[in-house]
Amino acid sequence: MNLANKTIWITGASSGIGKALAIACSKQGARIVLSSRNTEALEQVKSSLTSSQQHLIVPLDLAQPEQLNELVVNAMSQIGRVDVLVNNGGIGQRGFACETQLDVQRKVMEVNYFGAIAMTQALLPFMKQQGQGTIATVASVAGLIGGKSMAGYSASKHAIIGYMDCLRAEETINGIKVLNICPGFVQTQISVNAFRGDGSKFDEMASSIANGIAVEDCADQIVTALEKDKAQVIIGKGISYWAPTVYRFFPAIFRRLAAAKNYRE
Repeated sequence: MNLANKTIWITGASSGIGKALAIACSKQGARIVLSSRNTEALEQVKSSLTSSQQHLIVPLDLAQPEQLNELVVNAMSQIGRVDVLVNNGGIGQRGFACETQLDVQRKVMEVNYFGAIAMTQALLPFMKQQGQGTIATVASVAGLIGGKSMAGYSASKHAIIGYMDCLRAEETINGIKVLNICPGFVQTQISVNAFRGDGSKFDEMASSIANGIAVEDCADQIVTALEKDKAQVIIGKGISYWAPTVYRFFPAIFRRLAAAKNYRE
């Protein structure tokens, strides 16, 4: 797919991977619809994009998925057409499963899973009417494997990958492509902003995140995956890139490594 003149709607576009992806796609000639809760930050992102005046801002809160259908339908009267939806917005969770409160697990699932499927289900009728479209979802390597200290987060990413795999099987006949994006460690604020088990902010930069790949590198690889119409892409370096392969072919070794990992790393 050539991204030139395509309209790409990105959630979680105010920072991190979403911001970097918006910049990268705008350089390819795409029109960007920017969404997150932070309108001021979205305005700053918009001003940094190539041909900034052609891009749009649609504030939304993925933690309120029941409101998204009406919001999307109303926004489409202004947008007109969306070729690619990038479900990027999400929240992190750090802490042992036995210590993480149920309401924290629900909050993570509400945003990472229900928020993404609400956006998808709202836009899908428009894409089917067009006869084509791409649903790209920033899941995680944690959606392919399980490890220490992020059961709620990992569960939400496993769930969204499962949903998107089913959606691909159902909608290919209607011209809809589905891309699962599985980053490993990327230099974002995800660990800083993550929930602890009691719902408080983790407020620490994990060393694995700090030593991950740059968001610009991640965004460039997502652009390539979109251009090549891939169904899934794993992005990262080191163990975060190879972990799914180790898990598949050497499961016992993977389980030992996962059990030994320090959860604050």
